[in-house]
Amino acid sequence: MNPHDLIAPDPDPQETAEWHEAFLSLLRTEGPTRARQMLDGLVALAGQQRVGWRPNLNTPYVNTIAADRQPPFPGDLAIEERLASLMRWNALAMVVRANQAYGELGGHIASYASAADLFETGFNHFFRARSDAHGGDLVFFQPHSAPGVYARAFLEGRFSEDDLRHYRQEIVAPEHGARGLSSYPHPWLMPDFWQFPTGSMGIGPISSIYHARFMRYLTHRGLLDASQRTVWGVFGDGEMDEPESMSALTLAAREKLDNLVWVVNCNLQRLDGPVRGNDRIIDELERLFAGAGWNVIKLLWGSDWDGLFASDTGGALARALGDTVDGQMQTFAAKDGRFNRENFFGQNPALAALVQGLSDEQIDRLKRGGHDLVKIHAAYAAAVAHRGQPTVILAHTKKGYGMGTAGQGRMTTHSQKKLDAEDLLAFRDRFALPLSDEQATGLAFYKPAEDSAELRYLREKRAALGGAMPRRETACEVVPVPAVDAYAGFALNAAGKEMSTTMAFVRLLGNLLKDGALGPRIVPIVADEARTFGMANLFKQVGIYSSVGQRYAPEDIGSVLSYREALDGQILEEGISEAGAIASWTAAATSYSVHGLAMLPFYIYYSMFGFQRVGDAIWAAADQRARGFLLGATSGRTTLGGEGLQHQDGSSHLVAATIPNCKAYDPAFAGELALIVDAGMREMLVEQRDVFYYVTLMNENYAQPDLPASAREGVLKGGYVFGRFGPADGAPITLLGSGAILTEVLRAAEALAREGRTVHVCSVTSWSELARDAQAAEAEGRTPWLRSLLAGTAGPVLAASDYVRAVPEALRAWLPPGRAYRTLGTDGFGRSDTRAALRAFFRVDAASIVHAARAYFLGRK
Repeated sequence: MNPHDLIAPDPDPQETAEWHEAFLSLLRTEGPTRARQMLDGLVALAGQQRVGWRPNLNTPYVNTIAADRQPPFPGDLAIEERLASLMRWNALAMVVRANQAYGELGGHIASYASAADLFETGFNHFFRARSDAHGGDLVFFQPHSAPGVYARAFLEGRFSEDDLRHYRQEIVAPEHGARGLSSYPHPWLMPDFWQFPTGSMGIGPISSIYHARFMRYLTHRGLLDASQRTVWGVFGDGEMDEPESMSALTLAAREKLDNLVWVVNCNLQRLDGPVRGNDRIIDELERLFAGAGWNVIKLLWGSDWDGLFASDTGGALARALGDTVDGQMQTFAAKDGRFNRENFFGQNPALAALVQGLSDEQIDRLKRGGHDLVKIHAAYAAAVAHRGQPTVILAHTKKGYGMGTAGQGRMTTHSQKKLDAEDLLAFRDRFALPLSDEQATGLAFYKPAEDSAELRYLREKRAALGGAMPRRETACEVVPVPAVDAYAGFALNAAGKEMSTTMAFVRLLGNLLKDGALGPRIVPIVADEARTFGMANLFKQVGIYSSVGQRYAPEDIGSVLSYREALDGQILEEGISEAGAIASWTAAATSYSVHGLAMLPFYIYYSMFGFQRVGDAIWAAADQRARGFLLGATSGRTTLGGEGLQHQDGSSHLVAATIPNCKAYDPAFAGELALIVDAGMREMLVEQRDVFYYVTLMNENYAQPDLPASAREGVLKGGYVFGRFGPADGAPITLLGSGAILTEVLRAAEALAREGRTVHVCSVTSWSELARDAQAAEAEGRTPWLRSLLAGTAGPVLAASDYVRAVPEALRAWLPPGRAYRTLGTDGFGRSDTRAALRAFFRVDAASIVHAARAYFLGRK
């Protein structure tokens, strides 16, 4: 039912009219605050009486902010409109030129055409850059609109014409003295420009929520005052279908993140069709956000519509707009003024009368709200002033706005990359661009003179807001790391004590949290499994972050491991949300850049629910140059006995190896783990390198040996010789093993030694680091570490891990000549059973390793 519909029939219209008049009288005399209070009271009363009614979450299909409540526009409207037109042209020219020269490059015109005014209002009045006076806002840009952001940077003098000519040509651009511009926002490729990668749909929205929450976390912990900063996200309505876009809406409302503003560019189109052809996406999103607890501002119709609504005393216009589904609205966008007069305003005499004095061209120029700078400013101003809730602005736009018959509102508009001469001239005329026919058809970039009113205005507006945006910075203070013996001596000198590497990590983390300099910068993150991983002791030590403290007495309050939430708590416990946890991790792992404050996040989780479940978010974090630790606990396919297929991980190290700035390790022993964590902290916090570490942990207890000093270099490079078994003159064989399977390799070595074999065992801490080093060594003409590692061993090489065989297979190409190589792994689906049964099933237990050694290398079946 539409919100303007009344329940029919009305049994007493006179009584209804009296109620309406009473409410309007209250509103006139007491104002909206009192009116809302009265409505809230009536709703509560109806609930007490079990009436079974609740307010409709949809409001009429008109602007939330009435024309008489708009604040004065603080800028020069004419100049801002001219600037927006120039941005549109240069963005269009950039994409079309690239595709005329190289048809395969792709690019997008229509998305920015719809969002240009939304961006420009933000740039001119709201988006604050980091400066001495302000920490800076965070802005997540709609990725397909990247050409428009480049076009603005061109007018600001940050890019040259040559740079714009090399859009999506990052490899060849330097050959021409230019800078290649990446397809979408990619900090890895443009590390001084883009802050946040948003090109994978849905990652930007959830990331923006957790960045806003992390800013509150920093403020509440007294590390940084981010209370005056805003997180802005400009996203598409089609993007809202991604699960990640919607998954954290209630968190944002629950945390009262009024430092968060989303602008959803509702141009009604996905990549190749309407978002909701048979319905209205704005209505759907209004219900969704309002129901989740957000403040919703609908920005639907431009100023040209104000007079029509004022004249429409009977409500015919609001009803007609509310009854028009998006598929039809798209058709109206694609057609001209005459078509809209006949097919929309011609629906009934009341509508026709509203536009009787307008020409077809004037009807064609009626703007949607997302293209009206005055209306956009009013919505943005209301959003930043709102308190107690995050705000979403649902901005109604036309995809391909201004592209006319070449692409405005058309099904094919998203992929429109080429325009003919007639279309280019029409675009020029539509936006009154100062271009000759030759310049327009030749796709000349246009930049006003340096002393022009437009460029002076643009610079003045950005100077008042702290400078150019987007702008990525990396300056931050070095965080000192304590000596490894100070916090991990128990692991380096374990003396045979039994423990799991998970237990060792938790103890190590607890010790690091006590360090005066480093401890406050650590951000422990866990997805509702802290007790599973033995981390309950940290509840009292550092507390769990809560924006409201702890308003209850926990059931286990008398326990030494009782649950403790606090406003200044340090642990981020996300609930059952790996997507939320990795978003928090990314916010902390990029704090050095976003906030100029280095933080060190440790996110521990079931290894299967990392790269497999939220791998796209991890890849985006890599693009964003994250620095931190991911800890894949209960790792491997046979370590987590009993849980079965969905929980057992045999592939995370394979996926981790595909991410260039991820260093992945699978340590078997606590001492190895300690050295890896220490090296990672120094690399990220002291050397400030843009890497992150993935370290797998096991929940299996076994004797932990001391780690000799001679092994330390090999641990970090990916492997070292753990020891030799058997006589010196026996038939030689070399066994490689990692993680929990190294204990099986050692048992196999002992069995083979009893047969008189000479067995060298190498502990492989990282298959991927060994492979990367070998590949680099080949290019550099040096000896790879793998060759050095195996130089002191002999015979064929047998490798075993708790992962698919493709993981150890990565080494095959770089083994010493003449050394046969065989790999064992856990290919296939997982099973539920004991560790012993699982390892026998996948043939990675000691007996299977011995059998493989005999069968393939030693001539005995």
